[in-house]
Amino acid sequence: MIHPGLGDRVWYIAFLPILLLTVASAISHPQVSILSPDSISGLPLVDLAVDSARQSVVDREEGQYLGHPTTTLLDDSSTILAVYPMGHGAGPIVMKKSTDGGRTWSSRLPTPRSWESSKETPTIHRISCGGGRNRLLLFSGLYPIRMSISEDRGEGWSELEPIGDFGGIVTMSSLEQLSDGKLLALFHDDGRFFTPGSQHAVHPVFTVFRTISSDCGLTWSFPRGIACDSAVHLCEPGLVRSPHGDTFAVLLRENSRSRNSFVIFSSDRGETWSNPRELPASLTGDRHVGCYTPDGRIVVVFRDMARGSPTHGDWVGWVGRFEDLAASRPGLFRIRFMKNWHDADCGYSGLELLPDGTFVATSYGHWISGKEPYIVAVRFRMEELDWRLQKIGK
Repeated sequence: MIHPGLGDRVWYIAFLPILLLTVASAISHPQVSILSPDSISGLPLVDLAVDSARQSVVDREEGQYLGHPTTTLLDDSSTILAVYPMGHGAGPIVMKKSTDGGRTWSSRLPTPRSWESSKETPTIHRISCGGGRNRLLLFSGLYPIRMSISEDRGEGWSELEPIGDFGGIVTMSSLEQLSDGKLLALFHDDGRFFTPGSQHAVHPVFTVFRTISSDCGLTWSFPRGIACDSAVHLCEPGLVRSPHGDTFAVLLRENSRSRNSFVIFSSDRGETWSNPRELPASLTGDRHVGCYTPDGRIVVVFRDMARGSPTHGDWVGWVGRFEDLAASRPGLFRIRFMKNWHDADCGYSGLELLPDGTFVATSYGHWISGKEPYIVAVRFRMEELDWRLQKIGK
């Protein structure tokens, strides 16, 4: 055995603070890979898929398709509810809960019997009804759109009941509370489910609709179309407000797969909307969900469907600013959350921001080749991603 001499001991003592700082940095910034800027977007790509320590399994059942989750953060700022169907966009609705910010998840929770009859992807939203009172709304689509309500933070729910004589797909993919307390909800239909008997439409026309509630979600107005273009198939609206809240941007999936994704804008609380405009490849995908970072940037999570993208079909994110959306700029950088191994079948996401700046993104996918999809949550902080980007001089 070789014993260090006095000179070696001095070296250790002198460099011990540096060694400890290096170890602390490694702990503070878990494993992250940076891929070279791709030729499609030109942006750096931060790959979180290599770091399994960030991931927690929300639900997995051998041989059972589990997908298309949405989430909501409760008013204690740590409890997250996730809902999703047992099946590909249809089937009994499952609900699970995390009380520790997405680190661990409960078993499947009791739900109303009518949730078993869901025909489509459910969505869940928490809204404020004034006086410190919150309400949870869960929607299930096709015809007719049905809604279930909880007044006790998801402990008990009403049965699914129709909200009107109309239907739609992925309802309500976006729901925003306006400054006057009214609720603005967005969804789409392709001509098959909006009215009774329209299931056999010969030439489906994709239309994005808005509906308004003036009584904290109990009743809803008859929907009005806000975006439609016969040349493309616009759907799955994802709403992002401007930093001051006076402008809405709605990111849209393009389902004909002939163009990039699109965006529309409103500067009058959703009364009128701009014509659809094509987005850069860096934001091209399905089911966009956005959230502001603590420093005013935006994270948008979605399924990457950009032609030629190195992460095509994977669960990804985009980081940029509202000005980038307004000017159709590529943004700052992209994130791959998980690698999907089958048929671009992933990427419907929940995205929640915790008080300490941690994001919890939740999605489904074929995370193991040859296996049915299951649902995973990934935790990340912007400081970790920025630190890694700075290390390589980006």
